[in-house]
Amino acid sequence: MILYAHTPWRRARQVVADLLVVGWVVLWVRAGLWVHEVVGRLAAPGRTLEDAGSSLSESMTSAGDTVARVPLVGDDARAPFTAAGGAADSIARAGIEVQQGASQLALLLGLLTAAVPIVLVVGVWLLARARFVGRARAATRILDSAADLDLFALRALATQPVRVLARVSDDPANAWRRGDPEIVRALASLELGALGLRAPAPTSPPATTPVARS
Repeated sequence: MILYAHTPWRRARQVVADLLVVGWVVLWVRAGLWVHEVVGRLAAPGRTLEDAGSSLSESMTSAGDTVARVPLVGDDARAPFTAAGGAADSIARAGIEVQQGASQLALLLGLLTAAVPIVLVVGVWLLARARFVGRARAATRILDSAADLDLFALRALATQPVRVLARVSDDPANAWRRGDPEIVRALASLELGALGLRAPAPTSPPATTPVARS
């Protein structure tokens, strides 16, 4: 699998894009953590309520136990303290609910802050990388040797701008029909360069052994 282009300029662009995406992800993860921390501070009043309610409930319970030991009127005198302790427990529970709500809100906002920009950019980046890998893999399946350059030369004639083709030859189509190896290779290199690939090295003809004549 080809993950990066063969041509230096396009490979450099891909590496820079990968680094930028990594930096983007780190940036928004940190932003999400910051939002989570800031919103999580809303739980502070809830902790205060919980602590105050718990302390008041313990005090009322202790006072009720003390009053209950008074002869004759102990049970009757304990009832107001019991009611006050129940109210204090309600305050403590309200404080817990405030903390839970603030924690859930902090988690939700933190995730949304980080996830939305990360998903958008990483999605586009993955799509571009997947397209490159798919096209490069398909091209390498066809391009086994210099003999397969003819197809890519034909694609160059069909897709490359006229001004680019004119740099290769004054009549590139006719040169392709004649099978001019230099022109075919130059045209194929244009198409392969657009894919981020390089044309295979030209194969040298096999050496012939001179036959001695008698």
